Amino acid sequence: MSNKDTRQLNFYQEPKPPFPYSIEEVSYQNEKAKVNLSGSLTMPNQTGHFPAVILVAGLGPHDRDNNMMGHKRFLVLADYLTRNGIAVLRFDKRGVGKSTGDYAVATSRDFADDVIAGIKYLKTRKEIDPNKIGLIGHSEGGMIACMLAAESKDVAFLVSMAGVVQTDVDDLVMQTAKQLKADGASEELLAQDHKLRMQILTIVKQELNIEVAKVKLQKLMNDYCAQLPENLKKESDNIPFAITKSKIDSMVEAFNSSWYRYFLNCNTAEMLKKIVVPVLALNGDRDWIVSSNPSLEITSDSLKAAGNLDYKTVELHNLNHTFQTCKTGSLAEYGTIEETIAPEALKIILDWILAKTNKEFLI
Repeated sequence: MSNKDTRQLNFYQEPKPPFPYSIEEVSYQNEKAKVNLSGSLTMPNQTGHFPAVILVAGLGPHDRDNNMMGHKRFLVLADYLTRNGIAVLRFDKRGVGKSTGDYAVATSRDFADDVIAGIKYLKTRKEIDPNKIGLIGHSEGGMIACMLAAESKDVAFLVSMAGVVQTDVDDLVMQTAKQLKADGASEELLAQDHKLRMQILTIVKQELNIEVAKVKLQKLMNDYCAQLPENLKKESDNIPFAITKSKIDSMVEAFNSSWYRYFLNCNTAEMLKKIVVPVLALNGDRDWIVSSNPSLEITSDSLKAAGNLDYKTVELHNLNHTFQTCKTGSLAEYGTIEETIAPEALKIILDWILAKTNKEFLI
């Protein structure tokens, strides 16, 4: 969909002023990395000590609104929660918007440290209950939220929205195949892509020398594109995640990056086994980027292993990776949907947080 077409859509959930709550531009520092984070803190107009959440974005150089394809997902989520008594901090990722730092060289660990800086900041605010600060993480942000809940006593609860729980080679290749299939890939292309990705991730996993890995990856992908039958080359051009000759340079850079190398060595299931605070995990059944099956089962089993009985897992029907109501879950469909976040998902998150923080429903 073109930018022009996107602008013609009616993003009806995007809130418009005047707002029945306060909005404050805030900044705070990740002292360890010497990075200044900039964000928006929304708080109810009532007096008191509010429960608070920090919104943690997934992969990509996201601004505080999590603006993608015209949808301001974190703006919609923050508005909904704050109208109902919950303070919300959302922030520009390092190197994005008004935040300093270099996004391109950061890993999930670096982004986690930025969230820790946000928690420390919220604890300085007299309006915030320091014992009721939680995290809502989407995709990679869900993994980061688990990382922090496993290691920090300052996280009171967490909500994982399509949080990544599988990062081993086999699972990542199988997960990508699900999205390729939803986008229309043939069985023949799926078989070719599966073999290629197994080789790509094996190189990244085993070759520690980045420059050597770069040469190996470039040769592998060039050889793949050269030998691919013409019908599959044409098919690949219409599949967003398929590897084509025009994408080789960007693909090599992505797979060989510090971020991806760190990501491959993360084990969310082991993180979950250390979490004892309340957890809500949501996944859409038409999410082909982080599938509800087996993600929710892994989450449940891992939390049980931790002895954590205060958790809830929910599979939401007909929702994609960004929790839009959809038909197929194909990537092409995302930009055609006017809904930003399904009302059902918003209500489940709100009701659960209110229950865990003993906050009355305000409207």
